[in-house]
Amino acid sequence: MIEPQIIVLGCGNPNRSDDGAGPAVIDLLRSRQFPPGVRFFDVGTDGMAVIYKARGATHLAIVDARVPMGTPGSVYEVPGEVLAAPPARGAGLHEFRWDNAIYAGQRIYGDAFPAFVTVFLIEAETLALGLSLSPKVATAVELVANKVTNLLQHWTST
Repeated sequence: MIEPQIIVLGCGNPNRSDDGAGPAVIDLLRSRQFPPGVRFFDVGTDGMAVIYKARGATHLAIVDARVPMGTPGSVYEVPGEVLAAPPARGAGLHEFRWDNAIYAGQRIYGDAFPAFVTVFLIEAETLALGLSLSPKVATAVELVANKVTNLLQHWTST
């Protein structure tokens, strides 16, 4: 059996309140024990970093905040292929996000890009300037860290 190479990426800007949910999940996961072959990265808002960090992995989990829609702290678990989106024509690197990275990485790297991609989205309450997560999002961060832990245990046992 080939050992899975698993990458977990936290996306978001911790200077924008709940947009820091992805990096907060990464911080929690780093304090837990996982088998070799599981690595965690805070990639901030750098969509290109998603491509570079994921290249060569067999499995990829991405955690990010979702824009507020009225149910802060809600958690969405979505297969990566559902959210993969081509970058807009003429878009610069500032507009290149993780959904574009999934799409582009699969096309650029083929089999060297993870075949298994899962995205966890936490609905934000606020994206205002600030260093704190709202209480509902802070609770959701712990929930998502547990969901990612369960997913990683499944990926490393199959």
